[in-house]
Amino acid sequence: MKKRTAIIVLVLMLAIIAGLGYVDYGIIRDTVNTPGQGESIKLGLDLAGGVSITYQAVGDTDPSAQDMADTIYKLQQRVTGYSTEAQVYQEGSKRINIEIPGVSDANKILEELGKPGSLYFIKQTGSDGTPNYEYNGITYALTKDLDQLKADGSIVCDGTNVISAEPATRTDTTTRQYVVNLTFDDTGTAAFGNATTEAYTNGETIGIYYDDYFVSVPRVNEPITGGQCEISGQESYEEAERLASTIRIGGLNVELEELSSSVVGAQLGSQAIKTSFLAAGIGIILIIIFMISIYWVPGLASAFGLIIYTEIVIGLIKAFDVTLTLPGIAGIILSIGMAVDANVIIFARIREEIAKSVSVSTAMKTGYSKALSAIIDGNVTTLIAAAILGIRGTGTVQGFAVTLALGIVVSMFTALVITRLIMNGFYGVGLKAEKYYGRAKERKVIDIVKRKWLFVGISAVLVLSAPVLMLVNNSTIGHPLNFSLEFLGGTSTTVDIGEDMTLDRLESEVKPLVAEITKDNAINISNVEGSKVNIRTRELTLDEREALTAAIQSKYGVETEDIEMENISATISNEMQADAIWASVIALICMLLYIWVRFRDVRFGAASVIALLHDACVIVACYALTKISVGGTFIAAILTIIGYSINATIVIFDRIRENLNVMGKASIEDVVNTSVTQTLSRSVFTSLTTFVTVLMLYILGVANIRDFALPLMVGVICGTYSSIFLAGNIWYLLRKVKGKKKA
Repeated sequence: MKKRTAIIVLVLMLAIIAGLGYVDYGIIRDTVNTPGQGESIKLGLDLAGGVSITYQAVGDTDPSAQDMADTIYKLQQRVTGYSTEAQVYQEGSKRINIEIPGVSDANKILEELGKPGSLYFIKQTGSDGTPNYEYNGITYALTKDLDQLKADGSIVCDGTNVISAEPATRTDTTTRQYVVNLTFDDTGTAAFGNATTEAYTNGETIGIYYDDYFVSVPRVNEPITGGQCEISGQESYEEAERLASTIRIGGLNVELEELSSSVVGAQLGSQAIKTSFLAAGIGIILIIIFMISIYWVPGLASAFGLIIYTEIVIGLIKAFDVTLTLPGIAGIILSIGMAVDANVIIFARIREEIAKSVSVSTAMKTGYSKALSAIIDGNVTTLIAAAILGIRGTGTVQGFAVTLALGIVVSMFTALVITRLIMNGFYGVGLKAEKYYGRAKERKVIDIVKRKWLFVGISAVLVLSAPVLMLVNNSTIGHPLNFSLEFLGGTSTTVDIGEDMTLDRLESEVKPLVAEITKDNAINISNVEGSKVNIRTRELTLDEREALTAAIQSKYGVETEDIEMENISATISNEMQADAIWASVIALICMLLYIWVRFRDVRFGAASVIALLHDACVIVACYALTKISVGGTFIAAILTIIGYSINATIVIFDRIRENLNVMGKASIEDVVNTSVTQTLSRSVFTSLTTFVTVLMLYILGVANIRDFALPLMVGVICGTYSSIFLAGNIWYLLRKVKGKKKA
């Protein structure tokens, strides 16, 4: 690259950094200070607070696609009144998810939204002349059951015949009236026309009945034959809006039952956002210092590349409206640590080429060429893990998968394109001396094969520790792992009482308070963090949840936003357990097949999978030992470490594949030992940078983030160990076994 061109490239890169930095600064500022406003990133419920509900259609058969579409449409109309950011979307063939962020009284919304049921328009008098409903001095009540009314022909039509129900304001010459405008379909129009004609003649009413009570009993002032009518008499626009909303929700074609619900406060999110951005910033600075001190000019180029990488990821999250969750933040910070991996592989190759006494320019070209296959294979296998998480996971796990996959793709681009351009720019402006790039030192070959049984023994102990710890837990806490609601089902309530609670006070004060409402002593109460207390019970009804919330507020004077509540049925928890198992199995099979195809030797794939199973067992042992809650992010942690570990293993296997051709008649032991030694610095440096970023997340993050970061740190260490000391030895043993069979 000529000097003038090099200067232009460097100036252009600085301009890109400045431009993206200016844009990202506004995004980060708004996200931290005014989440949900301005140019802030879209936040998940665990950051923004709000309510999440999963409904399932009642019955053994799946509803039609049209019925589900109509139900979603009507629910979307209903929830938009609570928040313009509310979302309603279908999951599978018969489930509907509702997310309403930023609400302050989510339990009230759960009550108002209710379980969608059937809405009926009922004649005042039956065919036998007796009343179908009467006023009891307080409200209207049925005098006959619904089956009798249906058999009698007293039900005019139901909610499915209502096309729309909208509140409106009508101003007469002297007064303002608040009304609800209804529009019926053809069937409803005909039936309503006949019924209103009869009611008008007899001076009667037509009651609107929903969910076991009358929501309105309007008198008929004239026959309504055109398919449109107006219900007047509401005292305020809000009352008209509630009536219209109830009629809309009562018109759902599909009967739904609640499977799970979650009420989340927003304080945790605000703190998590600030500390996570701080953790990312500190992690980036530490990585930049490390890379420059180790690799000099290439390290400086990678520093600029890492800054651009981070800016691009933040910009893409905003541009594609990706919903950011707590695990999603962890995915970004983890990918920052992994982003330098490709650079480390390339720089190590460049130093090796310089050690062969070739020019720096040639070494740079050759280094990129030789590193390409390891970079692609390693990142593709990690993307496989992210893809499985995206497909099999739900909610926050999918958010983690999206940000992790996004980070991997962008890191490949910045390493192979951006960093290379910057490094060529530095070379072009005159930084051409070998001393600026470094020369690979002759290292003494580490004989790991000689100690293969020692490493196999250590790994066996680590693997066996998982079932042993799980058996111990099963006898002490009743479960092999500290399963969350996502795996057990039930109701979890987390409340910030405002003062530290001792175990005695929890048992003497809080537990009786909860037992009085649940009528059940099977209650698990624990301190979470500071003044926060977690209460786990059987699955509570909505009335019981409201009663528990009111009791806590009354006794401890807490605000509604200080209470978080999650309710998950056994159906959902069983499915989550199955999804966790299948996600792991599918990921391992996909990785095995990919490595088999790429390396054309199933022994590479088999050795990789054995090493990955080893890493997964160590992660499980970590969860069992620390008793960290095992929930949706559990499988995310395992698959992330699997993806990270396979990346490191592939780098070593790529070098073994290369050395099998380069080293001629050298023994298999020498090939394995030499390959591990040649990639040792890469394995250590990449693990160190990744560990540092996750460590910052653990030190500065909130409790939920720390529970996710700790297993990741253990996994990084374990994955590094298995890649260096286990994977190559397993491949060696598999090759020797096949060799003996041939002999």
